[in-house]
Amino acid sequence: MSTNCKRRLIRDFKRLSTDPPGGISGSPCPDNIMLWNAVIFGPAETPFEDGTFKLVLTFDESYPNKPPTVKFLSRMFHPNVYANGELCLDILQNRWSPTYDVAAILTSIQSLLHDPNPNSPANAEAAQLYRENMKEYVRRVKATVEESWLDPEDKLEEGDEEGESEEA
Repeated sequence: MSTNCKRRLIRDFKRLSTDPPGGISGSPCPDNIMLWNAVIFGPAETPFEDGTFKLVLTFDESYPNKPPTVKFLSRMFHPNVYANGELCLDILQNRWSPTYDVAAILTSIQSLLHDPNPNSPANAEAAQLYRENMKEYVRRVKATVEESWLDPEDKLEEGDEEGESEEA
């Protein structure tokens, strides 16, 4: 592993531990500094409020010159989140800068929950509902918020008890 990358990830972790932005947390896996688990709490006064959304960040040797891969582990219904949990977020693609650290990445994702961009959709259905039927959009988001409270293992045991099929 390049020392630059490792040094930078250690610095990012120290900053996140000592001065964490509100509503986010993250840390490297104990046996792999290149793999981080993070949690973003849904911002107040948004449909995502009270949600506890888990993410995984995967870094490679080129960090901080290239962004990590970031993916929601929690199911999300959001115009800028693909069905597989990957994000459509400019700072993780064409607007990346080495000045961004893990705290900045997680804060940007939290802002995206607050302020979706339906004009650059990763989830066309969520974007359309956001633009045309806010009541239904909010209902679908609230369902993912409630699901975010469950442990992923609990979800497997429960199955789909509401009878809603999201596999479209």
